[in-house]
Amino acid sequence: MSSRQSAEERKTQIVAAVLKLADEIGPDRLSTTDVARAIGLSQPAIFRHFPTKNELWLEVAEYIAEQLKTAWSAAELFANGPNDRLKALIEAQLSEIAHTPALPSILFSRELQVENPGLRNVFREILSAYQSRLVSTIRDQQASGYLQGDESPEDIAILLTSLVQGIAIRWTLGARGFSLVNEGLRLFDVQMALLRR
Repeated sequence: MSSRQSAEERKTQIVAAVLKLADEIGPDRLSTTDVARAIGLSQPAIFRHFPTKNELWLEVAEYIAEQLKTAWSAAELFANGPNDRLKALIEAQLSEIAHTPALPSILFSRELQVENPGLRNVFREILSAYQSRLVSTIRDQQASGYLQGDESPEDIAILLTSLVQGIAIRWTLGARGFSLVNEGLRLFDVQMALLRR
């Protein structure tokens, strides 16, 4: 049996290496040489799969987007009603960040903010898709009387997304010294109790 990998398998390996190295050394310091060294390839071999560094980052973003959407869909599928569904969506997002700890660093990297508009657009679309799911679920909660209808679902979705992002930043800056999912769900419960008053 040949040990040669298919192009798709190699691309997956490269993306995994980028995520690992982005966590270890930071996305802004990451070079294709680092990636090549990590997986035992030459730098030209990396460029055979991804002709530019921007294309490599776009593939990483698409991979993250796919992982997040799969997690959200699973969360919605197994939740019982809108109350469980909202918490499940928050938990899914926190779990994916914990599973891909480079994500907060990538979101605030120069690579995303300045150098790669395509990358920024992918992450903007991910955030928009997540907020749309939250808004839909919040509307269902308001319709059932679980949440009052005083606040707009869009504002509540932004508040909850900001809660997730803030905890993720705190977790990253605090050297991951606490359980991201547990702390996030604890504060989600506090936030929802305040919204229900």
